[in-house]
Amino acid sequence: MMLRNDSGLAVAWASAVIYTARDYLAPICESQTNAVLAKLSGTDTMLDTTTNPNDPIVDEIAALVARSRAAQAQIENYTQEQVDDLIRAMVWAVAEESVAEKIAQHTVEETQLGNYDGKYLKIFKKTRATLFDIINDKSVGVLEEDHERNIVKIAKPMGVIGALSPSTNPEATPVIKAISAVKGRNSIIVAPHPRAKLTNKLICELMRDAIVKMGAPADLVLSIDVPSVEKTNELMRQCDRVLATGGGAMVTAAYSSGTPALGVGVGNAVITVDETADLDDAATKIHLSKTLDLAASCSSDNAVILVDAIYDEMLAKLVAKGGYIMSDDDKQKFEDVLWIDGHINAKVVAQTPAFIAGIAGFDIPEETEFFIIPETGFGPDHPFSGEKMTVSMALYRARDIDHAIELTNNIQAYQGQGHSCGIYSQSDDNIMKLANATRTSRVMVNQPQAASNSGNLWNGMRQTFSLGCGSWGGNGTNNNISWRDLINETWVSKPLAVTKTLPDDEELFGDVMRKLA
Repeated sequence: MMLRNDSGLAVAWASAVIYTARDYLAPICESQTNAVLAKLSGTDTMLDTTTNPNDPIVDEIAALVARSRAAQAQIENYTQEQVDDLIRAMVWAVAEESVAEKIAQHTVEETQLGNYDGKYLKIFKKTRATLFDIINDKSVGVLEEDHERNIVKIAKPMGVIGALSPSTNPEATPVIKAISAVKGRNSIIVAPHPRAKLTNKLICELMRDAIVKMGAPADLVLSIDVPSVEKTNELMRQCDRVLATGGGAMVTAAYSSGTPALGVGVGNAVITVDETADLDDAATKIHLSKTLDLAASCSSDNAVILVDAIYDEMLAKLVAKGGYIMSDDDKQKFEDVLWIDGHINAKVVAQTPAFIAGIAGFDIPEETEFFIIPETGFGPDHPFSGEKMTVSMALYRARDIDHAIELTNNIQAYQGQGHSCGIYSQSDDNIMKLANATRTSRVMVNQPQAASNSGNLWNGMRQTFSLGCGSWGGNGTNNNISWRDLINETWVSKPLAVTKTLPDDEELFGDVMRKLA
């Protein structure tokens, strides 16, 4: 099979796709990667982190890593201009309009997830925005000079980055991770989900061709074209830095691989609308976030909390935007198809409301664009309080902002702690109260969550598709992960012009000495 853009560029990829039933039944979001890998390996327990030296997979991955390492060595001394030209070329190779259109269509056809419009926005606009976000960053040589401490910080590459790419965002994730790696003068090997392996191969080949045209080695970007759990595990052992997108077993396996790892956590965004909010604006943005790419993003609104004062009015506005309020009977039918053996059923992930309703066996109005599921509880006995990966949101009623905060913390204690939450409000007091009282890494204010927490042109968040969740989510960082997380830094310390002098005990300890006497 061949793909051609308008300039006649031909890109070949494998013509045969073989999937097992487990590939399709396993959850496929970044935050569900643990379950995917557990399903694919036939176990729901910890991923294997041991190595059999006689396993041919060890040699296969070692060969890939050797190629990647040789390529990285060739750009280790690149200038800032050379590095930035490389990442410009990598993005243009996939984001030029005619190519982006074909990638978007190919992605939908292969994965059967989301929709063309969402995929096109990600490959055409998100990759551009990420490039724009980092292109003027200094990532070569001296990064910072702290004159007060007389310290100079110098950037050094890590080497080979081992990165996972999910089937929900397979069009932009390899690009964003690759340019972040190369910005730091690293190379990258991408391990895709089996359901998106051809999309991944196509995108990596486009970037490789562009890299060669810029005079650099193609192997700066490599993909595992026939992915498996065992190969992903082995990549994590052999690379220099793991960029793992998953939760639970996946992140644990990454951290247990013996390789420095960056893991990201489960998404289950909870959104509050308070009595001061612009309700029309909130309804428009919640609708956008909930329906973007048919909720393929782990950041789409999974629960919405409306305070009493605006509950009825705001609910009516959500319905006017295409929301369908589920009856108890509909809710049960939906629950029966949404989860299989405790895992999200991939057959309904990122699908249209009509498709889901048809499988579940309930009727909806033709204009339905998302489901509204009235809920009061949270935790395992209330599964709709967790991540759903569908065009559905749990709806809660809160007395006031304090009750909304309590609900947010309880919901995210079940799933999604450390990831993201949001609020529509004109009250700085309410905004900061929620931000201070929730265990979350990012609070999006008056913004569509799914389009905002990973960075957008209307905010200052770092552009990424890898969202750290801190210790709350079992991660080593809260960052929107970018190139700065993929470099080493050398600190050069020179003597201060004037040596610091310790203050006397009275100044240093003060009243504490007397309290302890």
